[in-house]
Amino acid sequence: MKNTLATAPTDTVQPEPGVVFPVLGAISLTHLLNDMMQSVLLAIYPVLQGRFDLSFAQVGVITLAFQFSSSLLQPVVGRLTDRRPMPYSLPIGMGFTFCGLLLLSQAWNFPLVVLAATLVGAGSSVFHPESSRVARMASAGHHGLAQSIFQVGGNIGSSIGPLLAALLIVPHGQESVAWVSLAALAGICILCGVSRWYAANLSSVRGRASLRQTDTGLSARQVRGAVSILMLLIFSKYFYLASLSSYFTFYLIDRFDLGIQQAQYSLFVFLAGVATGTLVGGPVGDRIGRKRVIWGSILGTAPFSLALPYANLHWTLILAFCAGVMIASAFPAIIVYAQELMPGKTGTVSGLFFGLAFGMGGIGAAALGRLADATSIAFVYHLCAFLPLLGLAAFFLPDTRRRAV
Repeated sequence: MKNTLATAPTDTVQPEPGVVFPVLGAISLTHLLNDMMQSVLLAIYPVLQGRFDLSFAQVGVITLAFQFSSSLLQPVVGRLTDRRPMPYSLPIGMGFTFCGLLLLSQAWNFPLVVLAATLVGAGSSVFHPESSRVARMASAGHHGLAQSIFQVGGNIGSSIGPLLAALLIVPHGQESVAWVSLAALAGICILCGVSRWYAANLSSVRGRASLRQTDTGLSARQVRGAVSILMLLIFSKYFYLASLSSYFTFYLIDRFDLGIQQAQYSLFVFLAGVATGTLVGGPVGDRIGRKRVIWGSILGTAPFSLALPYANLHWTLILAFCAGVMIASAFPAIIVYAQELMPGKTGTVSGLFFGLAFGMGGIGAAALGRLADATSIAFVYHLCAFLPLLGLAAFFLPDTRRRAV
């Protein structure tokens, strides 16, 4: 995009351009494709379990490998790109996902499945920090709205993945995962265009506004304390989400004797709730403050999570949808709140919190898988129902509404 303000005096306060919805739409669409491909991996666990005779612990290891590669690499990528933005790393990262899916379609043993999951996770580690920077650059100050638009693409993709697995992979087998890799090729093409826009705007008014550092009015101790609370909330949110996203199909099969396809359709209901909550959380945070959204969404999940283990199938699906809406509305607010705590470090913040989210999800999946092997899948759901109560910790977060620029 041509910078028409390039000749203006440097001491002139210049208006920030408007929201660039086409760019937000493009990164949301590629986020949809990225997370759809990731959720296909989660959704075909019953297929992989049947083919390779996997235990619940091994299922957890696959999730851990996928999310651990993301959690380790994302903060590193974010810190590097804060110092030196890399617009064209976006299509390169999608290339890792493409290779991982092709390997997954042909994997003939458990170690190769784990390697394929690691490659898919590595693709996400590059995609999320830089895409979050693009969202902030295109937001024109509406950071919560932009973050929600970006993240809802991922949540919609996550909800589509189980349907794609049920319609394509379950009937046609593991080899049909290769067809899903075509989505990665489409993502590479779209991200090439986004990267060109990103590179052209790095030195513009828009780019400088999104990357500048500002004084939050908070001490270093307050910032560290707030970040620690956010990490506790991420733990609560993603351990509970791991119990649903990784094991909900097994829970439904075990308790209600559903078939694999019916269980995957039911997983779609929960993931659709997650997508709805993500879309709502950011704009509401722009209006009423991030702290209120974070506190209300995580703690507000507790009534639904506590009731879910005792419900029949009909109410289980309703409660899972409601829990997904409530708990997912926190994440856009958490990301933007953390960016306001540490201005000028968009990539570091995004990499840290997306990486932490994936890491907590991976650790949660592995730990809960072992617990399910030792006890039962029903016991896991009874125990995890109490995790959202940790949302009470959000009461101690400082209010950034008057301080953020």
